[in-house]
Amino acid sequence: MALNSKVPHGPLKDKWTDYKNQINLVNPANKRHIDVIVVGTGLAGGSAAATLAELGYNVKSFAYQDSPRRAHSIAAQGGINAAKNYQGDGDSTYRLFYDTVKGGDYRSREANVYRLAEVSANIIDQCVAQGVPFARDYGGLLDNRSFGGVLVSRTFYAKGQTGQQLLLGAYSAMNRQIARGKIEMFNRHEMLDVVVVDGKARGIIARNLVTGEIERHSAHAVVIASGGYGNVYFLSTNAMGSNVTAGWKVHKKGAYFANPCYTQIHPTCIPRSGDYQSKLTLMSESLRNDGRIWVPKNLEDVKAIREGKLKPTDLTEEQRDYYLERRYPAFGNLVPRDVASRAAKERCDAGFGVNATGEAVYLDFAASFERYGSEQAKIQNISNPSPEKIKQLGQEIVRAKYGNLFQMYEKIVDENPYETPMMIYPAVHYTMGGVWVDYNLMTTIPGCYAIGEANFSDHGANRLGASALMQGLADGYFVLPYTIGDYLSDDIRTGKISTDTPEFDAAEKEVSERINLLINNKGTHSVDYYHKKLGKIMWDKCGMSRNKEGLEEAIEEISALREDFWKNVLVPGTANEYNEQLAKAGRVADFLELGELFAKDALVREESAGGHFREEYQTEDGEAKRMKEFQFVSAWEYKGEPKNAVLHKEDLAYENIEVKERSYK
Repeated sequence: MALNSKVPHGPLKDKWTDYKNQINLVNPANKRHIDVIVVGTGLAGGSAAATLAELGYNVKSFAYQDSPRRAHSIAAQGGINAAKNYQGDGDSTYRLFYDTVKGGDYRSREANVYRLAEVSANIIDQCVAQGVPFARDYGGLLDNRSFGGVLVSRTFYAKGQTGQQLLLGAYSAMNRQIARGKIEMFNRHEMLDVVVVDGKARGIIARNLVTGEIERHSAHAVVIASGGYGNVYFLSTNAMGSNVTAGWKVHKKGAYFANPCYTQIHPTCIPRSGDYQSKLTLMSESLRNDGRIWVPKNLEDVKAIREGKLKPTDLTEEQRDYYLERRYPAFGNLVPRDVASRAAKERCDAGFGVNATGEAVYLDFAASFERYGSEQAKIQNISNPSPEKIKQLGQEIVRAKYGNLFQMYEKIVDENPYETPMMIYPAVHYTMGGVWVDYNLMTTIPGCYAIGEANFSDHGANRLGASALMQGLADGYFVLPYTIGDYLSDDIRTGKISTDTPEFDAAEKEVSERINLLINNKGTHSVDYYHKKLGKIMWDKCGMSRNKEGLEEAIEEISALREDFWKNVLVPGTANEYNEQLAKAGRVADFLELGELFAKDALVREESAGGHFREEYQTEDGEAKRMKEFQFVSAWEYKGEPKNAVLHKEDLAYENIEVKERSYK
């Protein structure tokens, strides 16, 4: 099947407007006869469900959590991008578009990214109207801060809990529709298959996670908004339950899976503390606005710090290596995530890591305390303030901007980050790969859509900070509600979709057999035993850097591990009860298939782009080396086993941007 991205013709800046003017619409009286299933209630799923219901469609919304507001979008900290140019520092729709395409290493679809930049400003207005408490400046206007990979301040934020506040906005909009009866909410339900009838997505099979009951749900269209697959690495910043299952099930039914090897490694996470850790905690990238990243210049000092004989605050400026400022003077500590992460790994691999595991660098706020404190002393007319007073005044400003992040760090690490520099290390965070979609956000299964992090569309090989919230809400509030109508306009006479059909029978039978296989296996190893083993292979061989030999080994090792899983996994309990181990076993089984395709995709991509660093393809000074012949999206078609997957290429053309060597120096 040829990939048709369905990007409209015409000038880039007019594509979306002209397209909306020409697509088919569904009359309001007909919308009440059409059902839509939305899987996931994060920013993408929540905003989509609320908007579709507001328009008049009947929505069935599914969350594996006990409430829509527990979706992992709640954990996002730093902010959301929008090109409003409130700061008057030269921002524009084009500049946001340009930064996003460049930040993604010229590996994203131009038309989708321009549309994202275009609707970004509407998102802020929508959220302010919902009551989202964005930070404001002294004059009452919405405040902005800067994030990595850009030269302007365009990130709107609510302290360090932006995701939570935006999700509460979408959740309240959902609740209004639940009360009206336009959204039927299924909490504690996990989608385990999509049902395709006459070539179209017409429903899902879901498991009630409390009772174990297998249920059939029909609709005229299915929207997958189930987030990313970072937990394929076992340790990541994702919530423990985050998984690939919904996206993987639609892939196995015919939806192409795009760029699975594109993973974002976030540079500012709390370092791993030992072998028994089950997840990693993110420290917002916004901290890089005011924190300076460094390691000691001398290995003797590193050794003394590790042995507890020296404190980081004992080192003079001359004894510190502010390596990002040294290597990338133009962007300094605000280089994009992939660049900052690789630079930290390079220093730690060279022996300069400052904690017991050797996997940590410092994020230091001392200079900000002094800068803000001196400014405050002037504002408050304090003459000759003492260094202590300056520090105290500066800390109050930093506390107002990032207080909850500092508090979280202290609770986890048991060190006061106001007195001693934070320690950070890169960790798996977001996934840019996902289900392939066209300009309408439809997958290769007609009637099946994927939005937010579950699709591949907007971030290329590396996501700029604060763009995930932007994409999730753009897709849910402003893109999908238009494009899905074009498809559903053909369904106004279809009537209710019956669940009493051979297709639903077959899908339910398949789901039940798989569950029984897991429950009756009676092996010897826990689900986590396999998940950890998979995670170690992924991190060691498909992590921050990769090479041909390691990827070939990973493919074989994951394939063997998957075979062993189905022979030897032990799932306690029964299928007809609340059984978290059973739910987890199903998710890990899907990760074991995805992991192999991930490694296969990374092996095919013989270049370094964004977060995907192939050791064989780097410049003389250790930067990523992009190859022109890989300017395409890899879209994989399922053929029974990951090793048999067929590669389809969507070539990426750039008519409005000059593709050049990506530099932040």
